[in-house]
Amino acid sequence: MDQQQRRDPFQLPDVTGLTVGVIGGTGDQGRGLAQRWAGARMSVIIGSRSVERAQAAADEIGHGVRGAGNAECARSSDIVLIAVPWSGHDATIKDLAADLPGKIVIDCVNPLGFDKRGAYCLPVAEGSATQRAAALLPDSTVVGAFHNVSAVELGDESKPEVSADVLVLSDARDAGETVQALADVIPGMRGLYGGRLRNAAQVEALTANLISMNRRYRAHATIRVSGV
Repeated sequence: MDQQQRRDPFQLPDVTGLTVGVIGGTGDQGRGLAQRWAGARMSVIIGSRSVERAQAAADEIGHGVRGAGNAECARSSDIVLIAVPWSGHDATIKDLAADLPGKIVIDCVNPLGFDKRGAYCLPVAEGSATQRAAALLPDSTVVGAFHNVSAVELGDESKPEVSADVLVLSDARDAGETVQALADVIPGMRGLYGGRLRNAAQVEALTANLISMNRRYRAHATIRVSGV
């Protein structure tokens, strides 16, 4: 049995000293995650195309969160989360490619379309938004995570915990476990290995199912995995 097989999957690294940059941190998903990480005493930078909007969002969150332009946010962070709409996914990543080498980049973008029948998954040539990000960032380690977490639940400050399991997709075990640990620092949340990047498509697509459930039942459904 090799060292990789002997590792305890529940023994995750300490991430409390890392700085997390949230590109798209003025949107609901990015802001909600920034708020939760900041509340867990993580160092957080919110990135936006508008420095003023980024700083305004940071000031509202408090907890020492800083606002910056996207490029500065990327350069100043140890780990960078991409939380922008699918329509701006490629352009945002291409603009930041020179600022992200050597960093863990988390892609939580869901390539979804909407029509009168509801949400549906859009085709991506590489297979998923996460794989697309990996193709655009060959010098970074791209990890897929936080696709299925409700932005409403994240942003609800009256709830001290966010009950959710985060499926983490990664081809690099150390990077994946670092992102799992980032999920674990949020009370009520748990990061679980969900497979390699090639498995990201179904995790991203599942968000369309959750949106449909939420609309039907007027809820904020997310994922919980039993047996682990």
